[in-house]
Amino acid sequence: MHVFVTGGTGQTGPAVVAELVAAGHTVTGLARSDTAAARLESLGATPHRGSLDDLDSLRRGAEAADGVLHMAYGGDYADPEDLVRRDRAAIEALGQPLAGTGKPLVSTSGTLVMKPGRVSTERDEPDPGSVAAFRIAGERACLGFAGRGVRACVVRLAPTVHGPADHGFIPALVAAARRAGVSAHVGDGTNRWPAVHRADAARLFRLALEKAPAGSVLHGVGESAVTIRSIAERIARQLGVASTSLTLEQAAEHLGNPFLARFFSLDVPVSSEHTQALLGWSPRHPTLLEDLETGDYFTSEATERAERIWSPRHRS
Repeated sequence: MHVFVTGGTGQTGPAVVAELVAAGHTVTGLARSDTAAARLESLGATPHRGSLDDLDSLRRGAEAADGVLHMAYGGDYADPEDLVRRDRAAIEALGQPLAGTGKPLVSTSGTLVMKPGRVSTERDEPDPGSVAAFRIAGERACLGFAGRGVRACVVRLAPTVHGPADHGFIPALVAAARRAGVSAHVGDGTNRWPAVHRADAARLFRLALEKAPAGSVLHGVGESAVTIRSIAERIARQLGVASTSLTLEQAAEHLGNPFLARFFSLDVPVSSEHTQALLGWSPRHPTLLEDLETGDYFTSEATERAERIWSPRHRS
């Protein structure tokens, strides 16, 4: 299959591109810079110059492909309406050339669109009041193509996609613990957090492209309910510092980011049982706590990367 990929040079994208190439697929990846183009070439993919705002470029990429995988997402997070408009326009541009062909269109969302406080399944409706509600419009735009002759499906990724060179949410906790000399969680820390290893997520994307039925909603979740307290305690042990409970306001100061503090206070467990049964997908790589024990989260390179992305002094 010739697959057109957006977001192939992000955190999860290179693992997905490598997985597709290793499985014998031909990959063309959207590249908005020379650096991105070189990265795609190093993975065995062909660069396609353009951006999410270049809708003609997206259409051309989709027209030339046997399937489309849309992982890119970006813009000004202070303007959620603009994020929604850009993502929906990109999905429409990617899906239109596939209409009536039966070809796959796989779009990416996140499990944080689900209602907190309970274990959500793939069959549950997303919550318009969720912290990631701005992703719902993109889900609907993609799934709408299932009624237009496209094998459209959505993959909701766990908020933590862990593995080597992680620059997501967990490094923010590590960086804050290093700065403060204490590892923290909000309240009693029993709120639950989904996670998936990057290599397992990459395999799920490949399987979705190859055989997910039209209209499928899939959950990219290897672990449905890792407590934030267990994460904080593992970080504390690795750094040789204490672990403590903070209020939401204290956590915002500790992390240097009220938005992150709110994220880490959420109880958002999610099941992937239906996804695993539907596609024969079984997560088999290290768990999040295992990665915190044996991965690269505490190397000097990881520290520098986390400080560059998350430290308040670097964002000011």
